[in-house]
Amino acid sequence: MRIIKYLITFFVFVSFITIVWETSAGGYGDDEITVPWLPPDTIEPDTTAPVNLIYPFSDNEELLFIPADTHGLYLGNPSNLSTEIEYDPETNQYLIQNKIGDLNYRHPTYMSFDEYQEFELKNSLKSYWKERSQSAAGLDRGDGIIPKIYIGGKFFETIFGNNTVDIRPQGSAELIFGIMNNKTDNPTLNVRQRRTTNFDFDMKIQMNVVAKIGDKIEFRTNYNTEATFDFENKLQLKYEGKEDEIIKLIEAGNVSLPLNTSLITGNQSLFGIKTKLQFGRTMVTAVYSEQQSETSSVTVQGGAQSNEFNLTAVDYDENKHFFIAQEFRDKYEGALAELPLVISDLNITRVEVWVTNIGAAVTQNRNIVAFQDLAENKVIYNDNIAPLPGRRYPSNYSNDLLQNMDTAMIRDINTASNYLKSLGYEPGIDFEKVEVARKLDQSEYTLNNRLGFISLNTTLNSDQTLAVAYQYTVIGQDSAVFQVGEFADQGVVAPQCLVVKLLKSTSLNTRVPMWNLMMKNIYSIGAYQVSREKFIMNILYSGNDNGVPTGYFVDGPENVKGIPLLKVFNFDNLNQQQNPPDDGLFDFIDGAAHSGGTMQSSNGKIFFTVLEPFGSYLRNKIISNGGDSSLANRYCYDSLYTLTKTGAEQFPDKNKYILEGFYQSSSGSEISLNAFNVPRGSVKVTAGGRTLTENVDYTVDYTLGRVRIINEGILNSGTPINVSMENNTLFNIQTKRLMGSRIE
Repeated sequence: MRIIKYLITFFVFVSFITIVWETSAGGYGDDEITVPWLPPDTIEPDTTAPVNLIYPFSDNEELLFIPADTHGLYLGNPSNLSTEIEYDPETNQYLIQNKIGDLNYRHPTYMSFDEYQEFELKNSLKSYWKERSQSAAGLDRGDGIIPKIYIGGKFFETIFGNNTVDIRPQGSAELIFGIMNNKTDNPTLNVRQRRTTNFDFDMKIQMNVVAKIGDKIEFRTNYNTEATFDFENKLQLKYEGKEDEIIKLIEAGNVSLPLNTSLITGNQSLFGIKTKLQFGRTMVTAVYSEQQSETSSVTVQGGAQSNEFNLTAVDYDENKHFFIAQEFRDKYEGALAELPLVISDLNITRVEVWVTNIGAAVTQNRNIVAFQDLAENKVIYNDNIAPLPGRRYPSNYSNDLLQNMDTAMIRDINTASNYLKSLGYEPGIDFEKVEVARKLDQSEYTLNNRLGFISLNTTLNSDQTLAVAYQYTVIGQDSAVFQVGEFADQGVVAPQCLVVKLLKSTSLNTRVPMWNLMMKNIYSIGAYQVSREKFIMNILYSGNDNGVPTGYFVDGPENVKGIPLLKVFNFDNLNQQQNPPDDGLFDFIDGAAHSGGTMQSSNGKIFFTVLEPFGSYLRNKIISNGGDSSLANRYCYDSLYTLTKTGAEQFPDKNKYILEGFYQSSSGSEISLNAFNVPRGSVKVTAGGRTLTENVDYTVDYTLGRVRIINEGILNSGTPINVSMENNTLFNIQTKRLMGSRIE
């Protein structure tokens, strides 16, 4: 496949940068045409008048109605100037009129039938010899910067259909060559290593090429070196035979193999070689290709979209959910122990969320200095910071962090870093300074004002910083308002820095307390507006000796052995009316991101009620009831919470927990395919087994991945609607090939 891709790419590049110099040759048989009915030009030049031009131009009246050649000296006639020739049957003469619009700008001219016949003969001879002259030069003028190329010979015409080669490129190509020379005056290096010279080469190509060889071979490409995804670049080389030939079609590059059967549906997004041969009434289609998409399906019934989900323990929602203080993390499990009742005495009344700005500057920009240990009293990382006695709740006065430094020195973004490092604070760990940080709008995150965490709508990048400032009250202390950090409207004028609480830094370190502020107990099923009805979730364990996933542990203490894992992980304590006792089903308690629960139906998030369900929580549950540590080591996935997600994936023998289930999400007549840039023509819709017709029963937005049912009778009937489509895989870990043939 790589050889095919390289050959096609080379052909594209050569055809795109080739410049064909247009040449023209003089015509044969260019006899001077004289019209006998026009009087000769008998006007003598005025020799007394001053002559300004060596070769003066004169209006040649006898050629006004003959189409003139255009070149650099004689330009063509304007578009509003026309010549009309009409035949008069009464006089048997031809009337020649020269017009500008409807106005005759010269007197009409008449020709007899014999004169007009002689004129047409000479004109035809001239056109013939001119055409032969251009053919001899190998050029056939066409549109674009590269004219059509004519190749003579019957052999070429027999193979390719005709004798022309037409290449039409559009776009731009940019090549950058340079030399980089670096000199480092470092005395520790020898003289040769102090100076380095390297070549710099960069290439940017944006082009669309359509090339035809005869009328049988066609090449099309859409190539962009800066394309976001690889499937955006298209290459296709096609040979199409005539009706009476055995070889009907040969395609190389991006090909498709659609099939009319319902058992094997074929594929629309392939890269390889495809052939179509015909032997009498037998049609043979064969393909050898790499598959660039995967097939998936969505089922909708009664206006609700149905789908399945399958997650593993390592698939938690990363870099999106954060506690705003260690105190709130410590109270999380106790607050959710009696669901649906949330036990919390806190009420966060105001919050400002700051992130590193990765786009253009906006109005909500400020310089900030964020500290990890700000407002912490129990869990403090830096030994130079001491907790203050009597400070139970998080605030700016929970420790002596701000008391031991000159806050005026950290107001200047240019001097803050050096000042803090002189006090023993490490950048990226103890503090982060962010220039022109962006304050998030309230629509960009969700605040749980009772449990003390925020959920971002978008995932943070590894090089982004997250910080907050907030105020809250405590039930029973009506007059007390606790504050952490500084708000933008509290007297600190820009460009001075605001002091805020650091939740995530650019330096990832799993051994600092800040790592625990990121929540690792939230999982996304990839759906929106999830319906409570018919939502089913199970937790399975696939690490048994027989390798079969089960919904319980086969051994262990009494509180875990043979107990459904939903019950073990605190997901089954209520019935469907949210009252005790358990009923063996998932406790669907909505509003987890806002107030507390197990599910956030608006964006399809599952919230565990414990912090480390597959780690410390499960270990304590096993050991506290008589289980030994070896059994806990077998079942527990502690590295999931002590390492990054990438590091935890290096222990596949521990990643044995599966979260699977079924859900329905409200969608009405519009069905989301959960994919973007769907290959055109790959969407197939059936209702009750009957195939629907596109643009009659439904429409498809291939860019956004949405199907809209426009036949209301199908929706009202309640018939299950199945949508199958192909999704371009963005990152292929394993190459998938599609090989096969079809005989009709």
